[in-house]
Amino acid sequence: MGTNGSTMLEPLRRGLPPLDPAAVSNAASCALPARYEAVREARRFTRKTLEQWEPGERFDDICLVVSELVTNALRHALPSDTPRTPDQDPPVRLHLMCWRTRLVCAVRDPSDDTPVARESDDFSAESGRGLFLVDSFSDSWGWHPLAGPLGGKVVWALFGLDTPAPDRGGEIDG
Repeated sequence: MGTNGSTMLEPLRRGLPPLDPAAVSNAASCALPARYEAVREARRFTRKTLEQWEPGERFDDICLVVSELVTNALRHALPSDTPRTPDQDPPVRLHLMCWRTRLVCAVRDPSDDTPVARESDDFSAESGRGLFLVDSFSDSWGWHPLAGPLGGKVVWALFGLDTPAPDRGGEIDG
């Protein structure tokens, strides 16, 4: 195992000024229950949020990557015995953070397992393409383990914005 957090976050930092959490111009977050309908909820939340933030031509790329990250969290990061009922605390959380010229989407899940991009030449396969799509449509992606009582990890994807996003200020929480 031996991979440390700074190594996994390096692509987020490479060639960019430091990401100062206090400098985020827009932030949005929503909790997602342990059921596959949550992917649709995540897409709806992302579309609504991005309509306000106006990320330009990256809109569809960001929506696709959010779908893939949430699907992976629900499919691979939850133990098979995780209750998938509406009354349980949501085990997955989607975060969207926008700076003036970049946007990060991050999905927190309870698993400590390293996300693995499968090498596959079979593009017609029903599964196994999620992180390949994340890699293809984002500028970079990575993951970071969480410490403390939450545990688990955050898998993130970074998007450069050709047109600076307007500073709308404030946070959205769903």
